[in-house]
Amino acid sequence: MKIVIFIPLVAMTVCTGAWSQDRIYRCGNEYTNTVSEAQARGCKLISGGNVTVVQAHKPAPTRIATASQAGQRADSADQRAKDSDARLILQSELKRSEARQVELLKEYNNGAPEKLVTEQANQQKYLDRVAEIKANLSRNESDIDGIRRELSRVPAAPGSAAK
Repeated sequence: MKIVIFIPLVAMTVCTGAWSQDRIYRCGNEYTNTVSEAQARGCKLISGGNVTVVQAHKPAPTRIATASQAGQRADSADQRAKDSDARLILQSELKRSEARQVELLKEYNNGAPEKLVTEQANQQKYLDRVAEIKANLSRNESDIDGIRRELSRVPAAPGSAAK
């Protein structure tokens, strides 16, 4: 019999917690449901939808590595290997972008690409495709320039000539 009375009491207690938050006040970027605090700070009552406030966690302080900390600095052989790998990746990406640029230039045909069958009756479709090819050419050229800048930043391997 005691359990039958206890369960509704627990349910009412849980529900009243939700009912007590019917008034929410905004104080700048902060929210409160305490009336006295809201009045003291001159907060505005929020009406309408529900407000969910998520507390932000402060990030852990950043540690700055010093040369004296063991294991913080990569030894020169590891760094040279990483630089060599980066250079190889960038060079292959540059070759791929340059090959794509050649394909795009061939397709663009100095601003007069060949019309596709679907574009014979629709001039606007043709013009849209020409504009898209031109934009792709420009974007790819920017990519090539960026890859070349990155390559200039990666140290060359000893004994190899920079391209």
